[in-house]
Amino acid sequence: MADLGNTQYFEARPDTEISVKKVLDIVYHAMAEKGYNPVNQIVGYIMSGDPTYITSHNSARSMIMKVERDELIEEMLKEYIRNESWKDEA
Repeated sequence: MADLGNTQYFEARPDTEISVKKVLDIVYHAMAEKGYNPVNQIVGYIMSGDPTYITSHNSARSMIMKVERDELIEEMLKEYIRNESWKDEA
């Protein structure tokens, strides 16, 4: 039996943080696996905030809901600029 006179020490481990980029990658592939157009569905989710645009396949819906929509847009814009694909169109 435990000694109730001493303080027990408990350390909670935080959830492993997953990057926004990784969330988008997982969601994109889950949508494609289910036969959806991932770009259209993700845009629908970002514009409306309605999680039913995202499949629950591979926990994609619960993962994307943990990320703020503005963070999704920020990550996509950063990646777009990083790839400098906008310069090729000029």
